[in-house]
Amino acid sequence: MTRPEQTDEDVKEHVRAYWDERAETFDDDSQHGIRSEEQREAWLSVLRTWTGEPPRRALDLGCGTGVVSLLLAETGHDVTGVDFSAEMLERAREKIRRTEHSIDFHAGDAEALARPDNAYDLVTARHLIWTLPTPSKAIREWQRIVRPGGRIVLIEGRWDFPEPFDGYEEIHDDLPLYDGRPPEELAEFLAERGLEDVEYEPLMDSALWGQRPNYEQYIMSGNVTR
Repeated sequence: MTRPEQTDEDVKEHVRAYWDERAETFDDDSQHGIRSEEQREAWLSVLRTWTGEPPRRALDLGCGTGVVSLLLAETGHDVTGVDFSAEMLERAREKIRRTEHSIDFHAGDAEALARPDNAYDLVTARHLIWTLPTPSKAIREWQRIVRPGGRIVLIEGRWDFPEPFDGYEEIHDDLPLYDGRPPEELAEFLAERGLEDVEYEPLMDSALWGQRPNYEQYIMSGNVTR
């Protein structure tokens, strides 16, 4: 039986519903939330190294419950968070209200951002690009909103599980970067789409994830020079 063809908007709505459902328990997993001071300090060290001297105007895409957004604010950046899931955003806002930081969170589509050209010094995204039906379009959009000389920083991975994630059975074939990519392949993907000086390093320290990760994790950056 042939699977009905889905539009990008169909896929996005499926993704939105999936992450809305995940929002309530998302931070309970140490690979998503921050569960200890050791984990928090490990992430702050990574982000200080890769995001540059603060303060930078930072847009955290696919911000979810605001985990990385808050870490970026703690390093001194001026942060805005964007996510497709209303439930995730509500939890992000609740989290920030309990801190001394001020972060604006907005609903938005990572492939079509309602942001002006050159509005940010830095774009970050953790485990986002694999969820997008048109990642090439997303990279172009992220370059548009980052000023020349700015940076895009991605936290990504490569997994190769025998079955699709629960909730992604119907759409995984519609996501070009589903299952993630080895860092060499993602670096080539970014360079082919105009990012300069693309570099990466592994993120396999158990302190970052609360346990030894069961698949390849890494951080990658590229500079916007157009």
